[in-house]
Amino acid sequence: MAAIEPRLDLASLMREHQAGVWRYVRALGAEASLADDITQETFLAVHQKPFEQRGKAETGAYLRVVARNLFLKSRRHAGKVINAAEIEQIDNRWTELVTDDGSAMQAALSECLQTLDDKPRQALQLQYTQGLQRVEVAQQLGMTDDGVKTLLARTKARLKKCVEMRVRGSLS
Repeated sequence: MAAIEPRLDLASLMREHQAGVWRYVRALGAEASLADDITQETFLAVHQKPFEQRGKAETGAYLRVVARNLFLKSRRHAGKVINAAEIEQIDNRWTELVTDDGSAMQAALSECLQTLDDKPRQALQLQYTQGLQRVEVAQQLGMTDDGVKTLLARTKARLKKCVEMRVRGSLS
């Protein structure tokens, strides 16, 4: 008699891993709407072809592989060039820095944003929250376009370093 496979509890799996899969796909470079679609397709694929669930980390790693493959497939279908080395580097950094669903990194980013001076924080908000173009951000802040470009590059580098330090510190 064949062993009966346990039913996959898709709802629990999604509750536990959906945010992490979505954040991972965004880290790969997907726009929010594409990340939504790929996250949904990831869980659909797992539902159609169940796998043996093990620990949370192993399950998360498996879901990321499925999501990464779906992301790469979507890029190929859209005729986009895929930089495999860049995708691998992002994946390695994710594995190195993210030990949960990405919420520790999100919390670290929130803390790091609080350390910024007004002008860099305002530039980030105008470009990423309000969706303004860099030239519009420059007008709002009374700066040149190149000045905003430099300010944003330095601010993002500072935030990256801050987040990495906080995440690594919390792992110790």
